[in-house]
Amino acid sequence: MAVQQSAGPDPYFPANGDPRYRVHRYELTLDYRPGPNRLGGAARINAIAGRAPLTEFQLNLADFRIGRVRVDGRQAHYTHRGGRLRIRPAKPVRPGAAFTVEVHWSGNPRPVNSPWGGLGWEELGDGALVASQPVGAPSWYPCNDRPADKASYLISVTTPSAYSVVTGGRLLTRTTKASTTTWVYEQAAPTSSYLVGLVIGRYQTVLLGDPGPGGVPQHAHIPAHLLADVSRDFARQPAMMELFQELFGPYPFDEYAVVVTEEDLDVPVEAQGLSLFGANHVDGARGSERLVAHELAHQWFGNSVSVADWRHIWLNEGLAKYAEWLWSERSDGRPARQPAAAAHRLLSSLPQDLRLADPGRKAMFDDRLYERGGLAVHALRRALGDDVFFRMLRGWTSLHRGGAVTTRTFAAHVARFAPEPVEELLDAWVYGTALPPLPEG
Repeated sequence: MAVQQSAGPDPYFPANGDPRYRVHRYELTLDYRPGPNRLGGAARINAIAGRAPLTEFQLNLADFRIGRVRVDGRQAHYTHRGGRLRIRPAKPVRPGAAFTVEVHWSGNPRPVNSPWGGLGWEELGDGALVASQPVGAPSWYPCNDRPADKASYLISVTTPSAYSVVTGGRLLTRTTKASTTTWVYEQAAPTSSYLVGLVIGRYQTVLLGDPGPGGVPQHAHIPAHLLADVSRDFARQPAMMELFQELFGPYPFDEYAVVVTEEDLDVPVEAQGLSLFGANHVDGARGSERLVAHELAHQWFGNSVSVADWRHIWLNEGLAKYAEWLWSERSDGRPARQPAAAAHRLLSSLPQDLRLADPGRKAMFDDRLYERGGLAVHALRRALGDDVFFRMLRGWTSLHRGGAVTTRTFAAHVARFAPEPVEELLDAWVYGTALPPLPEG
């Protein structure tokens, strides 16, 4: 596992995260009441200091009331302004030492502001969901909000018994007392803070396909009235899972869940071991199947293998876009060169001022990044040939499983597999801005 953390703040979000330490594990105990949208929480955060003594450090947390902050069991001084919880322990933490932070908070969770609108905790008509990419995690829990700081999670959520709680990971226990139920989930795999998804609502749970011995359990959590449509729209997801394991390597987590909400969502959103879809992505005619493939592919590209900072987001989105084309190639016999040609025609009509390797914060979710990212991957496939290309991808997901990477890491990895130099190809597609010619073949 390779984790490549930036030495300083994330260049796109300098107020998020603290590179002076890293978190090993979060243990979150939450109580949520949907009616008043009231959240109470306690976090136990196990962390390790960096190379310098920690006289103070910060967590990201939105506008909640803070009840208590302790470091290694001792009350700590803190300030809480502008989404930053600055903590000064009673005794500085030694370089490289393990330490524990306890935070208690409460209030009415709501999305945090971002250039793309509100992100994170969203109150629904009857329940709530969390979709945090890229900086929405502090909307509901205190965290070191940088994508390379990956940790395991134990999450306990108590809510009225009429509601289901779904998050990524394995459900350990579900305990009902009087009118409330407590759901406890474990996500053992290293997880970026923005990839901790959570959904609370009235859902029916169905198994998608039969995983068989050693297979990956796949569940859908859906409103009961959408059961028939979801059954058709997600019917081929188990076949996608088989294909992607063949092409990308073993599925990196214990299980996979999808949630379809009653509300519409602008786009589906991936979380670790979990993807969130809106009712508008269900039509009973597989109209959004490419998005089903895209979100599943993110479990390998973006979730298991994460970006060291947000400049490298094309490694998530370009590879997931290409996975859409690979699924179409296998399921419908439509070669990847056809959607690649369509993407190239589209890009040729648009401004050519986007650099994949560092698109800038304003363009990190630009449609051009997705399409050009898919084309860059297609160009590599054409240059390497299928056997080498897919060996390269499986090596990438295996070597960096649970880690965080950069564009230069990817370029060096590709070079180890390429029979001929690929520097010019990558310079043109990844580091340049002008649109290269459509790859042949």
